[in-house]
Amino acid sequence: MPHLSMRLIAPFVLLAVAAPAAAKDKEPPPRPAQIQELYNCRTIAEQSARLACFDREVGELETADTQRDITFADRETVKKARRGLFGFTLPSLGLFGGDDDEDELKSVDTTVASASQVADGRYRIAMADETVWVQIDDRRMPLAPRPGQKVQIKTAALGSYFLSVEGRASIRVRRER
Repeated sequence: MPHLSMRLIAPFVLLAVAAPAAAKDKEPPPRPAQIQELYNCRTIAEQSARLACFDREVGELETADTQRDITFADRETVKKARRGLFGFTLPSLGLFGGDDDEDELKSVDTTVASASQVADGRYRIAMADETVWVQIDDRRMPLAPRPGQKVQIKTAALGSYFLSVEGRASIRVRRER
């Protein structure tokens, strides 16, 4: 019987080891054509032609920006967007930079806005940042969450998250909205 269980576990172990290695081999998303054309102007040797190229490409870039064909975001804006999306599973489109471990948001600190018990004594907790989290495990909380209490939400396995109210034992949750 132990041999059978090892055969069932082995594929999952391989996936766990291979997935991070495969993620590191990913190339960054391609640069937008408008940006690449602007960069290409630097290679023009003749000054007046290079300046004309820069003027033309900056004009096209400005038009694309005005028409919302291209959007610019600084690192702080990207961090805010990632924080707002924390808890949702989204496809990796390279919209917020890379999928680097250093850029990945692993936890969020917020406060309770309201909490209510739903089916089977589980909790639905609304946060001050307007996110709503629902308990998905059967762990009982000795004290009900109250408005104003500090909460930390951390990533867990298989798309779930751990929520801890003021450093107490965590419950497993998923983001509802």
